[in-house]
Amino acid sequence: MKAAGIICEYNPFHLGHKAHIEKTRMLLGGDCAVVCVMSGNFVQRGDFAVFSKHSRALSAVLCGADLVLELPTPYALSSAEGFARAGVHIIDSLGVCDYISFGSETGDINMLKEAAEMIVTTEAKALIKGWLGEGLPYAAALQKAADAKMGTRSDVFKSPNNMLGIEYLKALGARGSSLEPVTVKRTGGAHDGDTDFSAFALRKMMLSGDMCWEKLPQESAKICMEETAAGRGPISMKAYELAMLSRLRTAEGFFGLPGTSEGLDRRFKRYAADQPSVAELLDKIKTKRYAMSRLRRMLMFACLGFTEDDMIEPPPYIRVLAINQAGMKLIKEAQAKTNLPIITKPAAAKKLPGRAGELFRKEAAATDFYTLGYPNEKERRGGQEWTISPAVVGRGDY
Repeated sequence: MKAAGIICEYNPFHLGHKAHIEKTRMLLGGDCAVVCVMSGNFVQRGDFAVFSKHSRALSAVLCGADLVLELPTPYALSSAEGFARAGVHIIDSLGVCDYISFGSETGDINMLKEAAEMIVTTEAKALIKGWLGEGLPYAAALQKAADAKMGTRSDVFKSPNNMLGIEYLKALGARGSSLEPVTVKRTGGAHDGDTDFSAFALRKMMLSGDMCWEKLPQESAKICMEETAAGRGPISMKAYELAMLSRLRTAEGFFGLPGTSEGLDRRFKRYAADQPSVAELLDKIKTKRYAMSRLRRMLMFACLGFTEDDMIEPPPYIRVLAINQAGMKLIKEAQAKTNLPIITKPAAAKKLPGRAGELFRKEAAATDFYTLGYPNEKERRGGQEWTISPAVVGRGDY
């Protein structure tokens, strides 16, 4: 059985995500299995996922994926480069995938490959380093290097999904991976007024009280409605503000947070002591050199207790969040091929050795923090990371 990996967030799972899975199968053959590596309860922009990882993973399997694996929190909260590197590591380490599929604005895999190869050259790295030294933000320095090396073709760097695709290709090259990359051209989105609504627009509508279920696949909408009715979402950072400020004000320091450099730890320490809201804290720390997403990620790391040490090495385990019958066959095959422990039941995580066990315990603590934002206080019980098993679709459960 051929299998393709997709690195994703599904925050929430919408029509565009379903189309990506379907188009991947069309490109690679209708019998191609789809393995998703998905951010957990915290997402790459430095925020809380709008619904829990288990509900989003279940939505994905009900809508066409065969297996959903977790991208552990410190990697999910990484820069685009770290996010891509960790996701590729999990897909490649599983040992059963032949392809990696991602969406892009260009839809041209050769153009993306050219960009990925160019940006890791010695000359391009020197250009980026020089412009960073002049005080430019990383994104601007990267674009100027691309402009210098690629001319008008550097426009490929100006679109967010192209950029993420380039990072996937860089990660594949760095690993010497045999995974074959394929890209699906993205179409539609909120800005086009299309039914293929963007995740950002959908989250904004949900958090404003507009439950836009008709803009989700039927299966995903059902899960979101059930989570909302149970008081487990939708989740907003506002629900955590007092808890976050409390953790920040009692922190001994901010040195060693992923992304800390150029005195950012001192800026965090200075303003965390007295600002009355998360928004005002970030506004005080912000300068033209730092992207807000980078500051939000640092903020989340500080609140959750993750440090740079948690990300020095790639993810040390593979954790199943949701699965169907085809996914079960893949896991059985993977168990004979991978060198990483595969967690199919949370109780098994208690036996993880060394760094893997430590990371899972931190993941459990992060989940305890996440559940504090549930609207229904009865759903905020601790220890859920150790009690919720993967959803199994096709066994009569769903």
